[in-house]
This record gives sequence, structure tokens and C-alpha cells, in this order.
Amino acid sequence: MKKIKYLILVLIALLFYGKALACSIVYYIDKKTGKIYFVNNEDYFYDVKPYIQIKPSSKGELGRIWYGWKNFGQGGVNEKGLVIDGAATPIQKIPNGYSSPKGNITDEILAKCQTVDEAVQYLEEKKVALKNAHILLGDKNGKAVIIEWINGVKNIVEMKGNRLIATNFNLSDSTQTEMACWRYPIIQNGLDELDEMKDTLTIKDIGNVIGRAVQIPQKDLTGKVGGTLYTTFIDLTEMKFVLVYKLDNSKIQDIDILKELNRGKVRKIKLK
Repeated sequence: MKKIKYLILVLIALLFYGKALACSIVYYIDKKTGKIYFVNNEDYFYDVKPYIQIKPSSKGELGRIWYGWKNFGQGGVNEKGLVIDGAATPIQKIPNGYSSPKGNITDEILAKCQTVDEAVQYLEEKKVALKNAHILLGDKNGKAVIIEWINGVKNIVEMKGNRLIATNFNLSDSTQTEMACWRYPIIQNGLDELDEMKDTLTIKDIGNVIGRAVQIPQKDLTGKVGGTLYTTFIDLTEMKFVLVYKLDNSKIQDIDILKELNRGKVRKIKLK
């Protein structure tokens, strides 16, 4: 009986851990207007100190804005409209000759690449692979892909139709299905509804869809709190950026991307 109780506790802990590290990423093109949106729920433990890092262009580097913690960009956007974000997935074997990124690969890609194709090539040249996550790349030209590494093989999932969604299962892994993550079909259904809307979409409408997949803050067995740490909204057509911290609408960062980068000042915005 003690072993059974212990096993149940372990399973509960693992379930919460999975939720706390979960993320939802959406690249969506409005069929009516052609406007492009990139939205993300960053689900993680609340004991980190996240911030927005703003880096204007400099010699050989594009201006970019990324968000994350501990000098690592979890996601971001650059002046050319390239966006990037990642989500945790089940552990996989990475290809021979490849390795996990060293340093801030998000910052590197945003500083050096203008398009999805350039970013894919950059990762290939650097022989970067992730064993426990996949990467969603998109640009303002209407292209988006998810890069995954399954059983030692790199896979590129291209966008079908007007959207690409990444949650916490590998789309190119035939052993997994969309039902492996409850957030995936919920987001798909929400985007289907947006496609049918007659009114002009706003970033708020996109937010209502991603809002169905947020993680309400809760404690694990050790008392550690986790949930949706922040949600980011990027309008790639208008080049606008909005971040909502800890599901609190009174804690919003609203940035005009190009105007901010043209100020020419390196700036860090601490989220609190």
C-alpha cells in the first residue's frame, strides 16, 4: 500500500511538472486581412526573474527584442519581423554530430537572420539540436515552420493553411497524436472560430484563443508555484508587441517594436 501511495504522489508531481513547463505557441494569418500574429503562453515556475531585453541594431547585428530569464531568450522578434519561440517536448535522441545550443541561441538567430529560411540554415550551420524541445520560427512574409529532432533525425514541419501551432508533443512523431496535449485541439478550434468571424480581428481576439490554454498558478508538492508566467502577443504586420505578466491585466508591457529599436538604446525591462 505504501508503494502505491508513493507511486501516486510521484505521478501527481510529474503531472504538475509537465504543466508548469508547458507552452503554447501560435503563428496565425488572418484570412480576411492577411495580418500575421505570433502569440505564446510561457508556462513555467514563478521563482524565476523574467525580463524583456531590447537590443537596437549594431554593426553586423539586427535590432531585436527577446524575453526570458538568466540571459537566455525564450522567444523574441527582430526588426525584420522574424519571430522565434520554443516548447518542451518528450526527450528524443538528437542527430549524430549535433549538440545542444551553447549561449543564447535565440539572441544569435534574431541578431543574424531576417527570414525563416535564414534561421533554419543558421541552426544547420551551427549543428544545433534540442533533445527535449521544438522550435517554432515565423516571419512577416507569411512563412512559418517547426523544427523537431525525432529519433536522431531532424524534421521540419511546414505550415498548412493559415496557422501553425506548437504545444508539448512532436508533430512529426508518429507515435504521438494531437490528443497528446489537450491545449492543441482547443487552440485549433479557437482559430477555426476566428476564421469564421465576419468582424475585423484584433489582437484581443487572438488573445481570447490563447487564453483558453493558460495554466492557472498552482503549487506542486513542495510548495513551488508554477503556471503561465507571461503571455506574449506580436502583431507582425503592425510590428507591435504586448506582454501580460502572470495573467494580470494590470501588468502589461506594450511596445511599438520599430519605434523602440530606433531609439538606439539597450534596455532591460524587468517583469514584476
